[in-house]
Amino acid sequence: MGNSRSESRMVWLVVGVLVGLCLSYFWPHEPAMAETNDRNSKFAIATSSVMFGNGLEGVFVLDFLTGQLTGAVMSDRLGIFTHIYRRNIGADFNVDRNKRPTYAIVSGKCPLPNRGGLQMSNSVIYVAELTSGQVRAYGFPYKISNAPLPPMTILELDRFIFREPAKE
Repeated sequence: MGNSRSESRMVWLVVGVLVGLCLSYFWPHEPAMAETNDRNSKFAIATSSVMFGNGLEGVFVLDFLTGQLTGAVMSDRLGIFTHIYRRNIGADFNVDRNKRPTYAIVSGKCPLPNRGGLQMSNSVIYVAELTSGQVRAYGFPYKISNAPLPPMTILELDRFIFREPAKE
């Protein structure tokens, strides 16, 4: 009697393992992707996925001193940066560089439609600036290329105000 009980437990264990393996095989697989960012008092850096499914990501650096947002995407075939992006966001926010603007930068996923013949990436770069009280969304075009392309402009998509601008 004790032997049949242990055999029954073993059968249920094997059935459970097989059911678990079947479920994990047929369950939809979604890759884990994470954008990262970091900052200090003079600049911030953020990564952003380029296209769903290919694993490429861009890196964007926001220079607080100049208001320049610069980005690049590395080719997964060549191991070199093939795409360079630039934009003066200080001018977008209309900030006085002498007043030391306070920026924050993050990226997010957003499958954008193509614009003006450009294939857009599936990510958006969000930049907030404290003294203006604004958040602006920026997109960037991406074209598969195995050769370096000329620098491209980061495109402003939209903005919203999260608080009233600081008074002088």
